[in-house]
Amino acid sequence: MDLDAIAARIGRLLVERKETVAVSESSAGGLISAALLSVPGASAYYLGGAVVYTPKARDALLGISTRQMVESGIRSASEPWAALMAKTIRESHGATWGLSETGATGPTGNRYGDPAGHACLGLDGPVLKAVTLHTGSADRGANMRAFAAAALGLFEDVLEGRG
Repeated sequence: MDLDAIAARIGRLLVERKETVAVSESSAGGLISAALLSVPGASAYYLGGAVVYTPKARDALLGISTRQMVESGIRSASEPWAALMAKTIRESHGATWGLSETGATGPTGNRYGDPAGHACLGLDGPVLKAVTLHTGSADRGANMRAFAAAALGLFEDVLEGRG
């Protein structure tokens, strides 16, 4: 999928609807935000984002400590975590939508037993959604792009009423 083309369609929809988005991503490494920001006029809908790649970043950027994660029983690279990431970034930025991604790009899996190519995507706003993606690939770069494309595709589908 062409990330820029999907982002351009999302940008048009958000401008038409007068809605905004904030992004919290992990394994995609900023590709979701970069695609959304590549669209001229992105400042009309993109409120901000965070690459939450480590526990330290999670605490600093989302305000969610390791203790809170343990007490809630939520682990990284899961649908509940993707949902919480999306909700937290949406609320902290005052956005209409929060979009998130968390996963294991590869070449190996993560410490929770998820294989390379595993990602969870979250959307919070007028529609709540969390989904899991498995690419079946250990190619780190390809997985990063696939995770970003899947997150943007999920968001576009919901905005278009397809999801």
